[in-house]
Amino acid sequence: MKLIKEYLEYLEIEKGRSKKTIDNYGRYLARFLKLADISEPKHITDEVMRTYRLRLNRENLDRRTQNYHLIALRGFLKYLIKRGIPSLAPEAIELAKTTDRDIEMVDADDLNRLLQAPALDSPERGSSQAKLERPALNNSLARLRDRALLELLFSTGLRVSELCSLDRDTVNPQKTEFSVRGKGGKIRVVFVSEDTRAALKEYMDKRGDISPALFVSVPRGSSAYAKAKEPTRLTPRTVQRIIKYYAIKAGISKKVTPHTLRHMFATDLLINGADIRSVQQMLGHANVATTQVYTHITDRQLQEVHKAFHGVRRKK
Repeated sequence: MKLIKEYLEYLEIEKGRSKKTIDNYGRYLARFLKLADISEPKHITDEVMRTYRLRLNRENLDRRTQNYHLIALRGFLKYLIKRGIPSLAPEAIELAKTTDRDIEMVDADDLNRLLQAPALDSPERGSSQAKLERPALNNSLARLRDRALLELLFSTGLRVSELCSLDRDTVNPQKTEFSVRGKGGKIRVVFVSEDTRAALKEYMDKRGDISPALFVSVPRGSSAYAKAKEPTRLTPRTVQRIIKYYAIKAGISKKVTPHTLRHMFATDLLINGADIRSVQQMLGHANVATTQVYTHITDRQLQEVHKAFHGVRRKK
């Protein structure tokens, strides 16, 4: 449908949505056209939507993924209203109720071991462990990069896509903050701890290339690195592999991803007394409801407060 193509162009040009968002919306709307079997907006009816939702559910998609499809469709219907094109009202599409997200956390000891793992790493050549998704760890520059990468994720709560898009001239190790462009092109300020600044300085001072990217690939061996005048920028997938490698090296049995460090950043702030609105701003969440998913993690702390202070006078 030509209107869907125009809608995706509208998201790109007028709304400034990211390429990933536009690709996802395009995929969701293409599935809608295929499953609903319609050719014009006026054919989108309550009955069509009921059939479409049944088909989504019978494809064994979880509720959250089904809602992503519905959100994309609601956005398209709002665009049609803006254009004066008759179709189903966006408000007629209700999202499915979902359960609270399960956030798999690592404890403080695991986190400390993970952050220290690059400095301690010295895999034996040829060992099976050394071959496990290894990010060129024979090179000391790679270890400095990975230490700075891990520290920065935990210090700032950056999304992995935001981390990979950082340039060297954006981050000054002498300063305690810098700006980052997040979802929807929104700019926010993030703050850098003393340990992170030290790790960044050590890594950046060691760099000898001309690439503008902050985190780049490091070929094996110093001679190879010298020949690579402009190494490639790290991708989110590469960062995932790096973190997986160090989590295994640190003896962490749980799955650890870049988003795990974002979770740890948020819960660390909340547990230590930060208010949820401040955490929302630091995470770059448009809606505080998104941030509230982390509050149940702090329930254990509230339980201890209740145990320590409730009914104290009755016990005397």
